[in-house]
Amino acid sequence: MSSDPQANPAAGKTVIRNIGLMLSGDIARPILDADTIVVVDGRIAAVGKQGGVETSGAAKVIDAQGCVVAPGLIDNHVHPTAGDWTPRQNQLGWIDSTLHGGVTTIVSAGEAHYPGRPRDIVGVKALGIAAQRSFSNFRPGGMKILAGAPVLEPGMTENDFRELAEAGVTLIGEVGLGGVKDGPTGRQMIAWARKYGMTSMTHTGGPSIPGSGRIGAEVVLEVDADVVAHINGGPTALPDDEIRRICEEGTRALEIVHNGNLRTGLFVLGIAKQRNELDRVILGTDGPAGSGVQPLGILRTICHLASLGGVPTEVVFCFATGNTARVRKLADRGIIEAGRAADLVFMDQAAGGLGKDFLESLALGNLPGIGMIMIDGEVRTARSRNTPPAIRVPEVVAA
Repeated sequence: MSSDPQANPAAGKTVIRNIGLMLSGDIARPILDADTIVVVDGRIAAVGKQGGVETSGAAKVIDAQGCVVAPGLIDNHVHPTAGDWTPRQNQLGWIDSTLHGGVTTIVSAGEAHYPGRPRDIVGVKALGIAAQRSFSNFRPGGMKILAGAPVLEPGMTENDFRELAEAGVTLIGEVGLGGVKDGPTGRQMIAWARKYGMTSMTHTGGPSIPGSGRIGAEVVLEVDADVVAHINGGPTALPDDEIRRICEEGTRALEIVHNGNLRTGLFVLGIAKQRNELDRVILGTDGPAGSGVQPLGILRTICHLASLGGVPTEVVFCFATGNTARVRKLADRGIIEAGRAADLVFMDQAAGGLGKDFLESLALGNLPGIGMIMIDGEVRTARSRNTPPAIRVPEVVAA
C-alpha cells in the first residue's frame, strides 16, 4: 500500500502507430479518422494519419497492431477509504484491479465508508482534506484518484466551503449520505460549493447505508447538484415517474452505475436518447459496495448500454470519458486531442466471441480484451489480468 514511485509523466517522445480504430471520447465526433498519436512528456502532442504528423526522434515506438485506442476510462462514482483497502468488503487491491479494467481516473462520491466517519463539522472538513491530500500522493499503478468529497452535515456554513476549497478540496460527496437530506438546506450548501469551484452530486433512490435516506425527485431537483448520482439506484431505484421527472425537468448530469438497477438505467438512457441529451449521461460503478468490488464495472456497463440501449458503442464510450471529464471539469483528460494527458487504453475484440469487429462485439454484449494501459504517456500495464484475451495487442517495438 505504499505510494507508487513511478506515477510521474513519461519523459521524451513516444509514437503510437498502426491504430486500427481511434475512439475520441468526444460525443460530437466519437470516432477519429486517425491512426497515429504522438506523445511528448506525457501529453498528446499530435493526432492524425501516419505521414501527416511528425514522428521522428521518438524515444519509444508502440505498434498498436490494428487494435483500438480510447481515452482512459473515468469512474465517476467510487467510495475510497484508506489506501487500496476497502472496509466494506475488507479487501485489498481494489484500485489496482480497477486499473486493469481500463479505468485511469476514479472520482470519490464521498468517503462514507471510513470507519467511525466523523459527523461534526471540524471532523467532516478534516477527513475531506486528509483524503484529498493522501490520494493525491497515493497512486497504485499510476491511477489518478480524485478524493476528498465531504459528506454534508447540518450546520455547515459558507465559510466551511471556502476553507475546504482553499485547502484543495474540489468535490462534495453525495447529498443525502449524511445529515443533510432536505432540498432547501442541500440547495444552499451546493450553491456555496459551486461558488468555490467544487463539483457535487445528489444521492438518488432508497437508502444505501445506515444513516442515509430516501432521496426522491423533489429533493434531487431542488438541490440541483452537478450530478444526479446513481439515477438508476444505489442500489434501489426510484419509481419510473420520478425518474422521468428528474430527466425532463432537470439539466444536470445523469449518472448510470454498475451497482444499480439495469432496467432503470436503460429507461434513463432511452429518455436521454429521445431528448437528444446523451451528453448528460455519465457512468460510475458505485463501488466498493455491498455487492463487492467490480474491476470491470465500467466496461461491463458500457457493454450493457451498447448491447441493450440502442446507442452506438463508440457513443457509449463517451459517457465514461469525455462526458465525465466535462462535468467534473477535468480539462486535461477524457478526450484524445492535442494538449490532453496521454491516458490511453489499447483494446480489441475478445478472442472467440461474436461479432465481426470490436464495435459489433461490444454491441452484442461481449467484453473487450485490454492489451495495454498508458497513463501520462507511461505504459502501466501490458495485457489486463482481468479481461479476456484480445485478438490483437500492441507491442513496444523501439525504446
